[in-house]
Amino acid sequence: MTKKDIHVVPHESGWATKKEGAGRAGVVVDTQKEAIGRARQQAIRERVEVVIHKRDGTIRDSDSYGNDPHPPKDKKH
Repeated sequence: MTKKDIHVVPHESGWATKKEGAGRAGVVVDTQKEAIGRARQQAIRERVEVVIHKRDGTIRDSDSYGNDPHPPKDKKH
């Protein structure tokens, strides 16, 4: 079974966490910071990646919490 990454995306009511391929948001909160926190907790449990989007939908950042076969070279996180 393929593990699905969790995206933090803008939502009409604030910010949402959404699994890849899901039709609905997992959780909707007021701030991006809160959505990132929720997504990280879930990603750690499920050993997947968190992909953080900007308001315009482009990717701002990502963090891996699983067995990443290609870990990042920078150690900023």
